[in-house]
Amino acid sequence: MHDFLPYAWFKGKCVPFEEAKISIATHALHYGTGAFGGMRAIPDPTDSGKFLLFRLDRHAKRLSQSARLLLTELSEETIINSIVKWIQANKPSKPIYIRPFVFTSDLGIAPRLHDIETDFFIYGLELGDYLSPRGVSCRISSWQRQEDCSLPLRGKISGAYITSSLAKTEAVKSGFDEALLLNSKGKVSEASGMNLFIVRDGNLITPGVDQDILEGITRASVIEIANYLNINVIERPIDKTELFIADEVFLTGTAAKITPVMKIESTELNNDRPIMMKLRNLLINITENKSTQFRDWVTKIDLRD
Repeated sequence: MHDFLPYAWFKGKCVPFEEAKISIATHALHYGTGAFGGMRAIPDPTDSGKFLLFRLDRHAKRLSQSARLLLTELSEETIINSIVKWIQANKPSKPIYIRPFVFTSDLGIAPRLHDIETDFFIYGLELGDYLSPRGVSCRISSWQRQEDCSLPLRGKISGAYITSSLAKTEAVKSGFDEALLLNSKGKVSEASGMNLFIVRDGNLITPGVDQDILEGITRASVIEIANYLNINVIERPIDKTELFIADEVFLTGTAAKITPVMKIESTELNNDRPIMMKLRNLLINITENKSTQFRDWVTKIDLRD
């Protein structure tokens, strides 16, 4: 049972969550012609009347770009203003996950993106740790990450997540927590809904955007934090065998934050993760507005009337 927040943003206004309904004939439901975002927000530890959103501007930009891939316009300003109004209406008191969604709302049966109505909604739920902060076990998925030539992987297109769903369930059903997907070239791409980093000889290594990854916002944030901490960052293809001999392996994402990988297939990984811990500690301080660095990454929303 999920603890959904009482109000949704639906058809341009806040309505009770139970009243935000769509038809079973909705185009996006049948063809995956939607795009979504995912954001975390937490109560301000220093001011009970405010809520903190992490990188709201970057999330709004990516969702706006995803909408363009669906041949529709949804401005960053509209996304930001809607999220702020929605949060103020809900007045949450615990950490939440926010799900904005743009989709083809027509009641049609033809797969298309032209001459079709679109809409936008937001809902959210209370959310603690999506994955265990102590770490997860992973398997190499039998499912392959799609290629950008077949799906617009620069956006969070809802239809693309069938592969993630298959990979995640395959991993869990076979005794693991998470899946790692290879791309069509046999290189490591990403997890089911997270980006991947490894550490080798003091270097922080992650697959580049040419490896069919989602351009993760937490991923980009970790790279910026690493540069600030003078940790050398290399974006390049990663071979499967490198996962087993890396000094550290961890996943990043809005829901997962920074999560260590303890085991891949039958191989137990190193428990000492000094670089990941430096990155995670600073990221936590930034999201809680306790760091003097990267203050512009946090948006404060006043919940008081």
